[in-house]
Amino acid sequence: MSINTGLACCSATRPLLKENPKKSHVNTVIKKENSTFEMVYLSGGEFRMGTNNTDGFPADGEGPIREVNLQPFYMDKYAVTNAEYLEFVTATNYKTEAEHFGWSFVFYSFLSKQMAKDVKQTVAGTPWWAVVEGAYWGQPEGADSSIANRLEHPVVHISWNDALAYCKWIGKRLPTEAEWEYAARGGLEQNTFPWGNELTPNGEHQCNIWQGEFPNMNTSEDGYAGTAPVDTYKPNDFGLYNMSGNVWEWCSDWFATSIHNKGGLNNPKGPQFGKSKVMRGGSYLCHKSYCNRYRVAARSSNTADSSTGNIGFRCVVGDL
Repeated sequence: MSINTGLACCSATRPLLKENPKKSHVNTVIKKENSTFEMVYLSGGEFRMGTNNTDGFPADGEGPIREVNLQPFYMDKYAVTNAEYLEFVTATNYKTEAEHFGWSFVFYSFLSKQMAKDVKQTVAGTPWWAVVEGAYWGQPEGADSSIANRLEHPVVHISWNDALAYCKWIGKRLPTEAEWEYAARGGLEQNTFPWGNELTPNGEHQCNIWQGEFPNMNTSEDGYAGTAPVDTYKPNDFGLYNMSGNVWEWCSDWFATSIHNKGGLNNPKGPQFGKSKVMRGGSYLCHKSYCNRYRVAARSSNTADSSTGNIGFRCVVGDL
């Protein structure tokens, strides 16, 4: 059986349910003594956000290019890891939305034979997304999987609400979309990727995306079929890792395709309301033939309660 979810690019969206399950709440904010440990200080200022290039998707609201001005802030060098999320859950007993719903979306090729046999629903139009009972951040491919050997990989199956709960606990916040793009660019002016304009300069892989023919064959030439450790590949010139590929990263903003008209040009926060939240950076499932959204200007979105095996996040510190 297939379900129609209203898809986000390279991810899947929870269908609207008559009743949402009870959610966990983090009532106590525990701010670490050194909240900027393993973070990079970014001085902000003006940068050119968006793109007018033909490889972009105008319908996504990538353009036009506009001058945006940002205040200084700190950003995590890495996406939040399984080990870090485990620390949060251990301290707070927080249950993610995937756990409350009882299922999450998993890419079909990662399922064991038994788990694949038990799948009863896939996503209409993108049947590689399977509804897997028991899949959540600690069991990324369902009940017969674990994160034991992936503690330094980015945590996945995290909804926007789950990411926000972690941020509140650790005394940080999610980046605005403008902050995320400024950081991803690494000081380079209107380049396609965080490292330049060539995907594999000198034949060297710079990010974790799909190689081969999507969705049937991944040659994994970059070294990984699924997630990679968060410190894999070279950082950009700001010292930030994996700003392209690996996992989609949540931003604080509501998604709109006319963001250049929303929120101004000084520390923009996006529209005041919406139906889905911004995701940036692409993931290990992105391929140019299907999802050319691992470019720094590319955008996608998903509902705040959705979770998949390729969505994670990183945090920032700074006033808005």
